[in-house]
Amino acid sequence: MEFLDKTINSYLDVWLGPRDPRVKGWLLLENYTPTFIFSALYLLIVWLGPKYMRNKQPFSCRGILVVYNLGLTLLSLYMFYELVTGVWEGGYNFFCQDTHSGGEADMKVIRVLWWYYFSKLIEFMDTFFFILRKNNHQITVLHVYHHATMLNIWWFVMNWVPCGHSYFGATLNSFIHVLMYSYYGLSAVPAMRPYLWWKKYITQGQLTQFVLTIFQTSCGVVWPCAFPQGWLYFQISYMISLIILFTNFYIQTYNKKASSRRKEYQNGSTATVNGYTNSFSSLENNVKQRKQRKD
Repeated sequence: MEFLDKTINSYLDVWLGPRDPRVKGWLLLENYTPTFIFSALYLLIVWLGPKYMRNKQPFSCRGILVVYNLGLTLLSLYMFYELVTGVWEGGYNFFCQDTHSGGEADMKVIRVLWWYYFSKLIEFMDTFFFILRKNNHQITVLHVYHHATMLNIWWFVMNWVPCGHSYFGATLNSFIHVLMYSYYGLSAVPAMRPYLWWKKYITQGQLTQFVLTIFQTSCGVVWPCAFPQGWLYFQISYMISLIILFTNFYIQTYNKKASSRRKEYQNGSTATVNGYTNSFSSLENNVKQRKQRKD
């Protein structure tokens, strides 16, 4: 394993250049292998989990879901607060911010972004709960793509650009996750479900987040600073892929549901009309049969 780690590290260092020394020795950041293994295991469970649960009763998980979602809500709130205050203290430039000019605030941002990276590992549990509860319809391409890629992307971000212009997407995402995980936590309590109205707006918020992140990242391309340009182009490309997938999800989930409701209403009306017409036809046939008998 040590030989494998050294080989991978040497290739990455040649390809991406020297790493940021400020995160040297941090948990899970020294070598890429653990992050890759976690991701591979995640994909394996996504594949095998539903097969294992096929003939089993779904688990409720209600109590643990409340605790899990509450924990991620609080973690997301903590990360959002710390990132906002760190960026403010470091006097970060919205248009472009390098990774070494914020002083002590840079270290504050780096520490919070490590938790952000680690939270992506914790969030694998989202999918595992879907599997245990047999909510397989929620394990979409978007869901798996987003979860499997984020952990890996942020391993690279933390090793090469762990602060500076990297802060923006994580800050917005932490805020969205406060709304999202608070919704999921409350929805695990049946008595609360009638009062939850903001699910639709979470997806809209996510799409807005991606657009804003593309705009802010593009500012670093148009008005460059010492932040590496390659990372900015990658971020823009990744955000575009998420916009495409989330837009498709939004259309499939909300627009088609509205269309389905309209069709059900129309079909219901047609059924009534057909019922009347069929009854009339039946009556007409009976009359004809009586006439035939009289003859």
